[in-house]
Amino acid sequence: MDYTLEDTQRKEKLLRTVYALQVKSDATFQKASPLLNSHPGTGMVTEHQVHQLAEKAKVICHDLDNIKNSLYYRQDELVQQIPNPNGNHYGGVCGIHCSLDGLIYMTSENAPRVHFLNRSGQTFQSIPCVEWKKNETFLPEDVTVTRAGMVAITDLVNGTVRIFNNHSKFSKGEWLRIGKFCSPRGIGVDTSGKILVADYTEGKVHSFALDRAFKVQSTHSVSNLRGPRYVCLAPEGGFVVSEECGDVKLFSSNHKLVSSISSKYGHCFGNPSGVCADREGNIIVADEQHQKVHLFPRSGSPICLVSKGLQRPMGIACSTQGLLLVADSGDNYVKVFKYRVRPHYSSDNLCIPSDSPNLESKPRGTVQT
Repeated sequence: MDYTLEDTQRKEKLLRTVYALQVKSDATFQKASPLLNSHPGTGMVTEHQVHQLAEKAKVICHDLDNIKNSLYYRQDELVQQIPNPNGNHYGGVCGIHCSLDGLIYMTSENAPRVHFLNRSGQTFQSIPCVEWKKNETFLPEDVTVTRAGMVAITDLVNGTVRIFNNHSKFSKGEWLRIGKFCSPRGIGVDTSGKILVADYTEGKVHSFALDRAFKVQSTHSVSNLRGPRYVCLAPEGGFVVSEECGDVKLFSSNHKLVSSISSKYGHCFGNPSGVCADREGNIIVADEQHQKVHLFPRSGSPICLVSKGLQRPMGIACSTQGLLLVADSGDNYVKVFKYRVRPHYSSDNLCIPSDSPNLESKPRGTVQT
């Protein structure tokens, strides 16, 4: 990228401004702190001045957060388009999951198969969605990977969750039915390893654990949701769920409502679809109606990561390498965007457990309780 003289001058002005704020703030603090600690009262400083300064400080801190985010994040940096491995014979891609080591799991509308892709976007393994006992196929809606490394999908037509168990009497592995739901759509796994299921018609998100015999345990449901579609783990425990009727909600680990994203950020959604959370604690949401993807940072205003080039964004996922994957059902591609600059820390210094199966052979078949 070519930099102009105006770019250089803008950089210098920005750095000088931030530095001036830092110097003035440090100098005022060093003088005010000993005076306030050793003298009674606040001198001639009035309550109005304190209140006014506090309000201005909030605005300045918010502006600084926005500046930092604008430097760190990127918009519309499309780096790759991955075609649907099923071709155009079926519906568009709809479900996507990216593991911590960069492997991609993909489902498509009306396609009875789950595809496994490497970091380059090449398919290296597929699991047919067949119930061998009945010799019947089924259609996966959304996909995730459990903490035990097993592939899990929602089966909207049959109203169930299915987990692929490699250690079965069938040589090709076996899909196990887990639970009965009205209309399961989105699926995810929370920080404690519980499976999350968005039940669209019921207006609920169900969470449950599995024992070693694949029996459902510790079930809990959150109700009164308006058309829940996709669900993912929240940055600090709990989960995030998109509602088709125009909102995204954040719940805590004890299933209490923390916030409405639209209310907290003053953002107007059209038809929110895919949701995911990155390692910095940001929430990312695709909007099917507006054909955009926004990031909602922990501090600062919403950031539009993708403003053009999408037709019908559905599921989304983000990788630890700073990439955003968008399943675009409109033109049947997974579109990969670079949405942030590389951080200054090394991933080698971070202790993050892997949630990916050993795909050199087949997904593992044990369940962590």
